[in-house]
Amino acid sequence: AAVAFKNAKQFDQAREACLREAEAHENNKAYLFINSYSFFQEADYVPLTIALQEMQRLPEAVQLIEKASMMYLENGTPDTAAIALERAGKLIENVSPEKAVQLYQQAASVFENEERLRQALEMLGKASRLLVRGRRLDEAALSLQKEKSIYKEIENYPTCYKKTIAQVLVHLHRNDYVAAERCVRESYSIPGFNGSEDCAALEQLLEGYDQQDQDQVSEVCNLPLFKYMDNDYAKLGLTLVVPGGGIKKKSPNAAQDKARGPAAVGSHADEEEDEYSGGLC
Repeated sequence: AAVAFKNAKQFDQAREACLREAEAHENNKAYLFINSYSFFQEADYVPLTIALQEMQRLPEAVQLIEKASMMYLENGTPDTAAIALERAGKLIENVSPEKAVQLYQQAASVFENEERLRQALEMLGKASRLLVRGRRLDEAALSLQKEKSIYKEIENYPTCYKKTIAQVLVHLHRNDYVAAERCVRESYSIPGFNGSEDCAALEQLLEGYDQQDQDQVSEVCNLPLFKYMDNDYAKLGLTLVVPGGGIKKKSPNAAQDKARGPAAVGSHADEEEDEYSGGLC
């Protein structure tokens, strides 16, 4: 009946039929067959979620998917539960990024509990990028740290370097230079980081930021190392502005010379040039 209603574009009736079918399965404890609550089959959407999509009722669809994922967990099929959560995240991502982040993080937890760390990392990566896109930078910093810890655990060190770059950009956009510097310092313990081009670039970036040298910061952020990261992180680099309007700090002598005027600058230069003009004696 649900399929017939769907084919006839009578989505309200299709939804009602799907829910009644799902309730019947649930009452029979036949969790393996609760396709009405499931989000996605290998070949096509199940009737309920198609109906809800057509009716532009995505939050309701996601709510049912979450219920399905809980049933899959209870039934001992956590992989299916995590896949359902991931696809629910994709479904709602453009409508409610906050909810999508939550779903991706839930999927990551399920995968991590099953020791499927690569899949967990994929979910965490999606959550991190959405957090950056939504300017939820405090949460993004924590999510990136979680990612980096798992990459270090599976000994994928080059990706750890890239996550360190992303972390530093997030911290600098948070105006937290101390956290950015600490992040780089802690990464020295990662094999191969010290001496890598990633490390050298980050040291230059932090130096330029600390010295309020916008030219140096922009030059580093335009390196291929930064420009070819995921778009959300590349944009952080391209929009990074140093505090103080990008006015480079002057040395104390330069500041004194400016105060004394051009003549003083010239005499100061002459003194340095003619220091030994009369001989050492």
